[in-house]
Amino acid sequence: QVQLVESGGGLVQAGGSLRLSCAASGRTFSHYAMGWFRQAPGKEREFVARISWSGSSTYYADSVRGRFTISRDNTKNTVHLQMNSLKPEDTAVYFCAASSGQYGTAWDWDYAYWGQGTQVTVSS
Repeated sequence: QVQLVESGGGLVQAGGSLRLSCAASGRTFSHYAMGWFRQAPGKEREFVARISWSGSSTYYADSVRGRFTISRDNTKNTVHLQMNSLKPEDTAVYFCAASSGQYGTAWDWDYAYWGQGTQVTVSS
């Protein structure tokens, strides 16, 4: 079992920045690829970014590429999502998730463990 707890959400104006964190406990964190997903009201959950076991490989959704950066610190069992140039359409609940695969994917069914989510609201 892996337990995940997100933090860092909040209210920010368009153009601003937020840094989300996800703290993991339980099984060896470095054996899991990590992903960030988000779900806006009335919409399906969507992929945002993923990072491999070692952190050497990352991948982003087109909608956030160039604005968001995913990173991890295996010594602290944490994964982060730095979000810059935020837009109102980035408003959603953001979830971190863990996958036993080495690289992770953009598919939510690939991730066995999920956090409770943190709300991000971007005002125009």
